[in-house]
Amino acid sequence: MGFARALRAAGVDASAERVHAFLRAVDVLRTGVRADVYWAGRLTLCGGRDDLERYERVFAACFGDAAPAGRTVTAPRPPRLRLVAREGPVPRTVARNGERPLPPAAALASSAEVLRHRDVAGLDAAERDQLRRLLAAFALRGEVRRTARRRPARRGEVDPHRTVRELLQRGGEPARLLRHTRADRPRRVVVLVDVSGSMAPYADALLRFAHAAARGSRTEVFTVGTRLTRVTRELSHRDVDLAMAALAAAVPDWRGGTRLGELLREFLDRWGQRGMARGAVVVMLSDGWERGDPELLGAQMRRLHRLAHRVIWANPRKARPGYAPLAAGMAAALPSVDAFVEGHSLAALERLAAVVRGAAPAPVEGADRA
Repeated sequence: MGFARALRAAGVDASAERVHAFLRAVDVLRTGVRADVYWAGRLTLCGGRDDLERYERVFAACFGDAAPAGRTVTAPRPPRLRLVAREGPVPRTVARNGERPLPPAAALASSAEVLRHRDVAGLDAAERDQLRRLLAAFALRGEVRRTARRRPARRGEVDPHRTVRELLQRGGEPARLLRHTRADRPRRVVVLVDVSGSMAPYADALLRFAHAAARGSRTEVFTVGTRLTRVTRELSHRDVDLAMAALAAAVPDWRGGTRLGELLREFLDRWGQRGMARGAVVVMLSDGWERGDPELLGAQMRRLHRLAHRVIWANPRKARPGYAPLAAGMAAALPSVDAFVEGHSLAALERLAAVVRGAAPAPVEGADRA
Protein backbone atom coordinates (compact mmCIF):
# COMPACT_ATOMS: atom_id res chain seq x y z
CA MET A 1 0.00 0.00 0.00
CA GLY A 2 2.87 2.35 0.71
CA PHE A 3 4.31 1.56 -2.73
CA ALA A 4 0.95 2.42 -4.32
CA ARG A 5 0.78 5.71 -2.39
CA ALA A 6 4.29 6.59 -3.61
CA LEU A 7 3.19 5.87 -7.18
CA ARG A 8 0.20 8.19 -6.82
CA ALA A 9 2.48 10.91 -5.45
CA ALA A 10 4.68 10.47 -8.54
CA GLY A 11 1.71 10.99 -10.85
CA VAL A 12 0.70 7.41 -11.65
CA ASP A 13 -3.08 6.89 -11.67
CA ALA A 14 -3.01 3.92 -9.29
CA SER A 15 -6.72 3.71 -8.53
CA ALA A 16 -8.25 1.54 -5.82
CA GLU A 17 -9.22 -1.07 -8.42
CA ARG A 18 -5.65 -1.24 -9.74
CA VAL A 19 -4.22 -1.52 -6.23
CA HIS A 20 -6.66 -4.32 -5.44
CA ALA A 21 -5.59 -6.17 -8.60
CA PHE A 22 -1.94 -5.64 -7.65
CA LEU A 23 -2.46 -7.08 -4.17
CA ARG A 24 -4.27 -10.11 -5.61
CA ALA A 25 -1.45 -10.69 -8.11
CA VAL A 26 1.23 -10.42 -5.41
CA ASP A 27 -0.74 -12.81 -3.22
CA VAL A 28 -0.74 -15.42 -6.01
CA LEU A 29 2.92 -14.87 -6.99
CA ARG A 30 6.00 -15.10 -4.79
CA THR A 31 6.30 -11.98 -2.63
CA GLY A 32 9.94 -12.73 -1.87
CA VAL A 33 10.96 -12.67 -5.54
CA ARG A 34 11.67 -9.17 -6.75
CA ALA A 35 10.81 -9.92 -10.39
CA ASP A 36 7.35 -11.20 -9.44
CA VAL A 37 6.59 -8.06 -7.44
CA TYR A 38 7.91 -5.88 -10.27
CA TRP A 39 5.84 -7.41 -13.05
CA ALA A 40 2.72 -7.73 -10.89
CA GLY A 41 2.85 -3.99 -10.24
CA ARG A 42 3.79 -3.01 -13.76
CA LEU A 43 0.94 -4.97 -15.34
CA THR A 44 -1.73 -3.84 -12.89
CA LEU A 45 -0.78 -0.33 -11.69
CA CYS A 46 0.42 1.29 -14.94
CA GLY A 47 -2.35 2.58 -17.18
CA GLY A 48 -0.29 3.95 -20.09
CA ARG A 49 3.15 4.44 -21.58
CA ASP A 50 3.70 7.67 -19.62
CA ASP A 51 3.41 5.74 -16.35
CA LEU A 52 6.31 3.38 -17.11
CA GLU A 53 9.15 5.80 -16.34
CA ARG A 54 7.49 6.95 -13.12
CA TYR A 55 6.92 3.32 -12.13
CA GLU A 56 10.62 2.56 -12.72
CA ARG A 57 11.76 5.43 -10.52
CA VAL A 58 9.39 4.67 -7.63
CA PHE A 59 10.13 0.93 -7.75
CA ALA A 60 13.88 1.63 -7.67
CA ALA A 61 13.44 3.94 -4.69
CA CYS A 62 11.30 1.44 -2.75
CA PHE A 63 12.89 -1.90 -3.66
CA GLY A 64 16.37 -1.16 -5.05
CA ASP A 65 17.62 -0.92 -8.61
CA ALA A 66 18.58 -4.52 -9.48
CA ALA A 67 17.27 -5.41 -12.95
CA PRO A 68 14.18 -7.64 -12.64
CA ALA A 69 13.97 -10.89 -14.54
CA GLY A 70 11.84 -10.92 -17.66
CA ARG A 71 11.55 -8.68 -20.67
CA THR A 72 13.65 -5.59 -21.24
CA VAL A 73 12.03 -2.47 -19.84
CA THR A 74 11.04 -0.08 -22.64
CA ALA A 75 11.20 3.12 -20.57
CA PRO A 76 14.83 3.85 -19.55
CA ARG A 77 15.51 4.81 -15.97
CA PRO A 78 17.34 8.12 -15.28
CA PRO A 79 20.95 7.33 -14.31
CA ARG A 80 20.88 9.47 -11.16
CA LEU A 81 18.22 7.26 -9.65
CA ARG A 82 20.20 4.03 -10.03
CA LEU A 83 20.61 3.66 -6.28
CA VAL A 84 19.68 1.01 -3.77
CA ALA A 85 16.89 1.78 -1.36
CA ARG A 86 18.86 0.70 1.67
CA GLU A 87 22.52 0.56 2.62
CA GLY A 88 23.90 -2.96 2.74
CA PRO A 89 22.07 -6.26 2.32
CA VAL A 90 18.59 -6.64 3.74
CA PRO A 91 18.62 -9.33 6.45
CA ARG A 92 15.84 -11.84 6.59
CA THR A 93 13.75 -11.78 9.71
CA VAL A 94 14.36 -14.80 11.90
CA ALA A 95 11.32 -17.08 11.94
CA ARG A 96 9.63 -17.46 15.29
CA ASN A 97 6.87 -19.86 16.34
CA GLY A 98 6.89 -21.53 12.94
CA GLU A 99 6.31 -18.28 11.01
CA ARG A 100 7.92 -17.76 7.61
CA PRO A 101 10.81 -15.29 7.41
CA LEU A 102 9.98 -11.85 6.04
CA PRO A 103 10.83 -11.68 2.28
CA PRO A 104 13.41 -9.08 1.17
CA ALA A 105 10.89 -7.20 -0.96
CA ALA A 106 8.44 -6.98 1.93
CA ALA A 107 11.20 -5.77 4.26
CA LEU A 108 12.16 -2.99 1.86
CA ALA A 109 8.54 -1.98 1.37
CA SER A 110 8.02 -1.97 5.13
CA SER A 111 11.06 0.25 5.70
CA ALA A 112 9.87 2.68 3.03
CA GLU A 113 6.41 2.77 4.63
CA VAL A 114 7.89 3.52 8.07
CA LEU A 115 10.10 6.21 6.56
CA ARG A 116 7.08 7.95 5.06
CA HIS A 117 5.82 8.89 8.52
CA ARG A 118 9.16 9.76 10.15
CA ASP A 119 9.93 13.38 10.98
CA VAL A 120 12.56 14.65 8.54
CA ALA A 121 14.48 16.39 11.33
CA GLY A 122 15.16 13.06 13.08
CA LEU A 123 16.46 11.02 10.12
CA ASP A 124 20.01 9.71 9.91
CA ALA A 125 22.21 9.94 6.80
CA ALA A 126 21.03 6.66 5.23
CA GLU A 127 17.37 7.50 5.80
CA ARG A 128 17.84 10.97 4.34
CA ASP A 129 19.40 9.40 1.27
CA GLN A 130 16.40 7.12 0.81
CA LEU A 131 14.04 10.05 1.39
CA ARG A 132 15.78 12.01 -1.37
CA ARG A 133 15.24 9.16 -3.80
CA LEU A 134 11.56 9.02 -2.94
CA LEU A 135 11.23 12.80 -3.34
CA ALA A 136 12.93 12.56 -6.75
CA ALA A 137 9.92 10.53 -7.95
CA PHE A 138 7.45 13.15 -6.74
CA ALA A 139 5.11 15.06 -9.05
CA LEU A 140 3.13 18.18 -8.20
CA ARG A 141 0.42 19.70 -10.37
CA GLY A 142 -2.00 22.47 -9.63
CA GLU A 143 -5.75 22.15 -9.39
CA VAL A 144 -7.36 21.73 -12.81
CA ARG A 145 -9.58 24.52 -14.13
CA ARG A 146 -11.71 24.90 -17.23
CA THR A 147 -10.37 27.31 -19.87
CA ALA A 148 -12.05 29.25 -22.68
CA ARG A 149 -10.18 27.19 -25.27
CA ARG A 150 -11.91 24.29 -26.98
CA ARG A 151 -10.57 20.86 -27.91
CA PRO A 152 -12.03 18.13 -30.12
CA ALA A 153 -14.12 15.60 -28.22
CA ARG A 154 -16.54 12.75 -28.86
CA ARG A 155 -19.20 14.38 -26.72
CA GLY A 156 -20.08 17.99 -26.16
CA GLU A 157 -21.31 20.91 -28.22
CA VAL A 158 -21.23 20.80 -32.00
CA ASP A 159 -18.14 22.42 -33.51
CA PRO A 160 -19.60 24.38 -36.48
CA HIS A 161 -16.25 25.33 -38.04
CA ARG A 162 -14.81 21.81 -38.22
CA THR A 163 -18.19 20.38 -39.24
CA VAL A 164 -18.54 22.83 -42.15
CA ARG A 165 -14.93 22.22 -43.26
CA GLU A 166 -15.53 18.48 -43.42
CA LEU A 167 -18.79 19.10 -45.27
CA LEU A 168 -16.95 21.15 -47.90
CA GLN A 169 -14.24 18.51 -48.23
CA ARG A 170 -16.95 15.96 -49.04
CA GLY A 171 -18.36 18.19 -51.78
CA GLY A 172 -21.47 19.13 -49.85
CA GLU A 173 -22.43 15.58 -48.95
CA PRO A 174 -23.86 15.08 -45.46
CA ALA A 175 -21.08 14.66 -42.91
CA ARG A 176 -21.01 13.60 -39.30
CA LEU A 177 -21.26 16.29 -36.65
CA LEU A 178 -17.92 17.08 -35.04
CA ARG A 179 -17.97 18.16 -31.44
CA HIS A 180 -15.72 19.98 -29.01
CA THR A 181 -15.54 20.78 -25.32
CA ARG A 182 -13.72 23.22 -23.10
CA ALA A 183 -10.12 22.23 -22.35
CA ASP A 184 -8.76 21.69 -18.85
CA ARG A 185 -5.56 23.34 -17.65
CA PRO A 186 -3.75 23.09 -14.30
CA ARG A 187 -3.53 26.28 -12.32
CA ARG A 188 -0.21 27.95 -11.74
CA VAL A 189 1.51 26.90 -8.51
CA VAL A 190 3.69 29.37 -6.57
CA VAL A 191 5.88 27.87 -3.82
CA LEU A 192 7.51 30.06 -1.15
CA VAL A 193 10.12 28.13 0.89
CA ASP A 194 11.38 29.48 4.21
CA VAL A 195 15.18 28.97 4.43
CA SER A 196 15.73 30.71 7.78
CA GLY A 197 17.63 29.19 10.68
CA SER A 198 14.53 27.78 12.38
CA MET A 199 13.68 25.81 9.21
CA ALA A 200 17.19 24.40 8.70
CA PRO A 201 16.29 20.75 9.62
CA TYR A 202 13.56 20.72 6.94
CA ALA A 203 15.02 23.00 4.26
CA ASP A 204 16.69 20.29 2.17
CA ALA A 205 13.58 18.07 1.97
CA LEU A 206 11.27 21.01 1.26
CA LEU A 207 13.52 22.35 -1.48
CA ARG A 208 13.63 18.92 -3.11
CA PHE A 209 9.84 18.90 -2.90
CA ALA A 210 9.92 22.32 -4.61
CA HIS A 211 12.23 20.87 -7.28
CA ALA A 212 9.63 18.22 -8.03
CA ALA A 213 7.04 20.98 -8.29
CA ALA A 214 9.29 23.09 -10.56
CA ARG A 215 9.38 20.30 -13.15
CA GLY A 216 5.88 21.46 -14.09
CA SER A 217 5.58 24.16 -16.74
CA ARG A 218 3.38 26.42 -14.58
CA THR A 219 5.27 26.48 -11.29
CA GLU A 220 7.29 29.29 -9.70
CA VAL A 221 9.55 28.84 -6.67
CA PHE A 222 10.92 31.51 -4.29
CA THR A 223 13.01 31.30 -1.14
CA VAL A 224 12.29 33.64 1.76
CA GLY A 225 14.51 34.49 4.72
CA THR A 226 16.09 37.89 5.01
CA ARG A 227 15.76 38.24 1.21
CA LEU A 228 13.37 37.14 -1.48
CA THR A 229 15.06 35.05 -4.21
CA ARG A 230 13.41 33.65 -7.30
CA VAL A 231 14.94 30.19 -7.89
CA THR A 232 12.69 28.77 -10.61
CA ARG A 233 15.51 28.78 -13.13
CA GLU A 234 17.95 27.07 -10.76
CA LEU A 235 15.43 24.32 -10.00
CA SER A 236 14.64 23.74 -13.67
CA HIS A 237 17.57 21.28 -13.96
CA ARG A 238 16.25 17.74 -14.38
CA ASP A 239 19.13 16.45 -12.25
CA VAL A 240 18.20 17.22 -8.65
CA ASP A 241 21.83 17.38 -7.48
CA LEU A 242 22.72 19.99 -10.11
CA ALA A 243 19.58 21.92 -9.20
CA MET A 244 20.43 21.94 -5.49
CA ALA A 245 24.01 23.05 -6.22
CA ALA A 246 22.76 25.92 -8.40
CA LEU A 247 20.23 26.89 -5.74
CA ALA A 248 22.89 26.92 -3.00
CA ALA A 249 24.95 29.37 -5.07
CA ALA A 250 21.95 31.62 -5.81
CA VAL A 251 20.49 31.96 -2.29
CA PRO A 252 22.57 34.29 -0.08
CA ASP A 253 20.50 34.16 3.13
CA TRP A 254 20.70 30.53 4.27
CA ARG A 255 19.92 30.04 7.97
CA GLY A 256 19.36 33.72 8.61
CA GLY A 257 16.39 35.52 10.11
CA THR A 258 12.85 35.73 8.82
CA ARG A 259 11.05 38.80 7.47
CA LEU A 260 7.93 37.20 6.09
CA GLY A 261 5.78 40.33 6.01
CA GLU A 262 8.28 42.50 4.15
CA LEU A 263 9.25 39.77 1.70
CA LEU A 264 5.63 38.84 0.99
CA ARG A 265 4.96 42.51 0.23
CA GLU A 266 7.97 42.53 -2.12
CA PHE A 267 6.69 39.41 -3.86
CA LEU A 268 3.23 40.90 -4.36
CA ASP A 269 4.60 44.24 -5.59
CA ARG A 270 7.09 42.75 -8.08
CA TRP A 271 5.35 39.57 -9.27
CA GLY A 272 2.07 38.72 -7.58
CA GLN A 273 0.08 41.86 -8.38
CA ARG A 274 1.21 41.69 -12.01
CA GLY A 275 -0.37 38.32 -12.52
CA MET A 276 1.79 35.55 -11.07
CA ALA A 277 -0.47 35.08 -8.05
CA ARG A 278 -3.79 35.80 -9.79
CA GLY A 279 -5.85 32.64 -9.79
CA ALA A 280 -2.85 30.58 -8.66
CA VAL A 281 -2.39 28.07 -5.85
CA VAL A 282 0.15 29.65 -3.49
CA VAL A 283 2.00 27.29 -1.11
CA MET A 284 3.93 28.69 1.87
CA LEU A 285 6.41 26.27 3.47
CA SER A 286 7.33 27.90 6.77
CA ASP A 287 7.04 27.59 10.55
CA GLY A 288 5.59 31.10 10.79
CA TRP A 289 8.29 32.61 13.00
CA GLU A 290 8.41 36.31 12.17
CA ARG A 291 11.05 38.81 13.28
CA GLY A 292 9.21 41.73 11.70
CA ASP A 293 5.81 43.27 12.32
CA PRO A 294 3.07 40.58 12.52
CA GLU A 295 0.44 43.13 11.50
CA LEU A 296 2.30 43.72 8.23
CA LEU A 297 2.31 39.97 7.58
CA GLY A 298 -1.42 39.77 8.29
CA ALA A 299 -2.13 42.66 5.89
CA GLN A 300 -0.04 41.12 3.10
CA MET A 301 -1.64 37.71 3.62
CA ARG A 302 -5.09 39.30 3.21
CA ARG A 303 -3.84 40.94 0.03
CA LEU A 304 -2.49 37.60 -1.23
CA HIS A 305 -5.74 35.84 -0.37
CA ARG A 306 -7.69 38.28 -2.55
CA LEU A 307 -5.42 37.56 -5.54
CA ALA A 308 -4.84 33.80 -5.31
CA HIS A 309 -7.29 30.99 -5.94
CA ARG A 310 -6.12 29.19 -2.78
CA VAL A 311 -3.48 29.86 -0.13
CA ILE A 312 -1.97 26.75 1.49
CA TRP A 313 0.40 26.92 4.47
CA ALA A 314 2.50 23.87 5.37
CA ASN A 315 4.14 24.06 8.80
CA PRO A 316 6.56 21.24 9.80
CA ARG A 317 6.03 22.00 13.49
CA LYS A 318 2.27 21.47 13.29
CA ALA A 319 2.75 17.71 13.80
CA ARG A 320 4.40 18.09 17.21
CA PRO A 321 2.26 17.08 20.21
CA GLY A 322 0.53 20.02 21.82
CA TYR A 323 1.28 22.40 18.96
CA ALA A 324 -0.81 25.55 18.79
CA PRO A 325 -0.35 28.44 16.32
CA LEU A 326 0.72 30.89 19.01
CA ALA A 327 3.68 32.43 17.17
CA ALA A 328 2.84 36.01 16.24
CA GLY A 329 3.48 35.52 12.54
CA MET A 330 1.54 32.27 12.29
CA ALA A 331 -1.41 33.68 14.24
CA ALA A 332 -1.52 36.75 12.00
CA ALA A 333 -1.42 34.68 8.78
CA LEU A 334 -3.98 31.98 9.64
CA PRO A 335 -7.16 34.01 8.95
CA SER A 336 -6.06 34.32 5.31
CA VAL A 337 -5.09 30.66 4.87
CA ASP A 338 -7.41 28.23 3.07
CA ALA A 339 -5.57 25.06 4.16
CA PHE A 340 -3.19 24.66 7.12
CA VAL A 341 -1.36 21.33 6.82
CA GLU A 342 1.71 19.55 8.17
CA GLY A 343 5.03 19.39 6.34
CA HIS A 344 7.32 17.32 8.54
CA SER A 345 7.40 13.98 6.67
CA LEU A 346 7.06 12.36 3.28
CA ALA A 347 3.47 11.36 4.03
CA ALA A 348 2.68 14.97 5.00
CA LEU A 349 4.16 16.21 1.71
CA GLU A 350 2.05 13.66 -0.17
CA ARG A 351 -1.05 15.05 1.55
CA LEU A 352 0.12 18.57 0.70
CA ALA A 353 0.43 17.58 -2.97
CA ALA A 354 -3.11 16.19 -2.87
CA VAL A 355 -4.41 19.47 -1.41
CA VAL A 356 -2.61 21.41 -4.16
CA ARG A 357 -4.34 19.20 -6.74
CA GLY A 358 -7.70 20.14 -5.24
CA ALA A 359 -8.39 17.62 -2.48
CA ALA A 360 -10.46 18.87 0.42
CA PRO A 361 -8.17 19.91 3.31
CA ALA A 362 -8.85 19.71 7.01
CA PRO A 363 -10.48 22.81 8.53
CA VAL A 364 -8.04 25.57 9.40
CA GLU A 365 -7.69 25.75 13.16
CA GLY A 366 -7.55 29.19 14.67
CA ALA A 367 -8.79 30.97 11.56
CA ASP A 368 -11.75 33.29 11.99
CA ARG A 369 -13.81 33.17 8.82
CA ALA A 370 -16.69 35.20 10.16
